[in-house]
Amino acid sequence: MSSLRLGVNIDHVATVRNARGGLLPDPVRAAQEAVAAGADGITAHLREDRRHIRDADIASLKALPVPLNLEMAATDEMVGIALHTRPHAACLVPEKREERTTEGGLDIIGGRDHLAPRIATLTEAGIRVSLFVEPDEAVMEAAHALKAPVVELHTGSYCEAAVAGDAERVAHELDRIVRAAAHGAGLGLEIHAGHGLTLDSVGPVAAVPHLRELNIGHALIAEAIFVGLRQAVHDMRAAMDRARR
Repeated sequence: MSSLRLGVNIDHVATVRNARGGLLPDPVRAAQEAVAAGADGITAHLREDRRHIRDADIASLKALPVPLNLEMAATDEMVGIALHTRPHAACLVPEKREERTTEGGLDIIGGRDHLAPRIATLTEAGIRVSLFVEPDEAVMEAAHALKAPVVELHTGSYCEAAVAGDAERVAHELDRIVRAAAHGAGLGLEIHAGHGLTLDSVGPVAAVPHLRELNIGHALIAEAIFVGLRQAVHDMRAAMDRARR
C-alpha cells in the first residue's frame, strides 16, 4: 500500500493568538514544528472574517519547505488572494460566517456554475485545486466533470459516530468513505480526507487504500497542549503508518 501524507492544519494556533491579540502563539512557528515532526504539508484556512489565519500568515507559510494547502471559500476575494500568494494547492470549502468550523462538504453539484470558472482560473495559474466534499459516488462524478484533480472527503460524520460509540453508524460512514474513494480514484481523482480525525479514529480511515493524504488540525493542536506539537504530530504520523502496514 502506498504511503499516506499528513497535512497539518495550524488554524487553531492562530485562534489562540487572536483570542488575546498580539503575536503569540505564532502559527508559522507551529507549522515549522509540525514539519520537523514529519508533516508533509501545512493547511491553513483564510476565512472571510479572518477569525484565525490572517493574510500575513499565508505569506509567511508560503516560505516553508513543504507545500501549503490554502483552504478557502470560492469567492472572488479568495481567488484573488490565491492568485497573489500562489499556494501549492487551494482547497475550496463551504463557509458560513456563523459556523464554528466547516460544516459538511461543498455542494459541487448545485454550485457547478459558480465553481467551474473559479476552478479554471486557479488551475490556469498552476494552483492545484481540491474540493472538500461529502463521500458520495455522484459527488466524485461531479468533481471529475469540474476538472478538479483532487477531492478531500469530509470525515466529520464518521468521526461523530466514533465519538458517540455508534458502531453501526461508524461502519456505515466508513463504507461511504471507502466506496467514494475507490470510485473517485477510478475516475483519476487524487483522494484526500479530513475533518474531526483523532488518534482514536484515524486508523480505519488511514487504512483506506485509495487515500493519498489526510489533513488534520484541531485534534493535533488540542493534544499539543499536553504533549507538545512535535510529539502530537509524531504520534499521529505513527498511527497513520501503522494503519498502512
